Amino acid sequence: MKIGDWTERFQGTASLPRNVRDRLLESARISHIKMGKVVFGPNKIPDNLMFLVEGTIRVSQTSDNGRDIVLYRVEAGESCVLTTACMLAEEAYNAEGMAETDVVAVVLPRLAFDRLVAEEAAFRSFVFAAYSRRLIDLLRVVDDVAFGRIDVRLAERLIVLAGESKEIVATHQQLASELGTAREVISRVLQDFSKRGLISQTRGRITLSDRPGLRVIADSA
Repeated sequence: MKIGDWTERFQGTASLPRNVRDRLLESARISHIKMGKVVFGPNKIPDNLMFLVEGTIRVSQTSDNGRDIVLYRVEAGESCVLTTACMLAEEAYNAEGMAETDVVAVVLPRLAFDRLVAEEAAFRSFVFAAYSRRLIDLLRVVDDVAFGRIDVRLAERLIVLAGESKEIVATHQQLASELGTAREVISRVLQDFSKRGLISQTRGRITLSDRPGLRVIADSA
């Protein structure tokens, strides 16, 4: 797949000086990742930084008791903050990244990343600005898990996952992982939503029957 000057596709890299963008173009390569493939996992030290051109990567973490929580998603036009953090600290991942769709990514090798961070102030500023934005998102996740009402969080997540569609293909366990809670909790809240006519359920599928009603709940925090 030819994507030309990929630095134009990312808000952060598009604003970099031309000489820095040229260095990125010289060093990076294109990678294709199939849906369902594990992109990175715990205890592996990253050896490159990825910029997503197409697709979505879900980043999640598993606790000692086996409960999963989705930390964030890397969408087209973004890079992975966890990879950035691990590369800067020279530490291994403590989470898993999985391709939710087929992914096309630009891969910048670690050696080129280290040189650019050390030698180019503009690239260094870009890296830390992106890192700071995503760190704020992660803090919101922590706040939601610790203090957020589960009905509010679930209503919001159902709306986001549905997008322009009315139907979501997801199990109760998958939704529990999205929100960092137990499957039984999700099942109880979904049953309540169903009784109120907000959704309907079949095995592995949820239909949003009353999106405005769900939005009222999502905005009630």
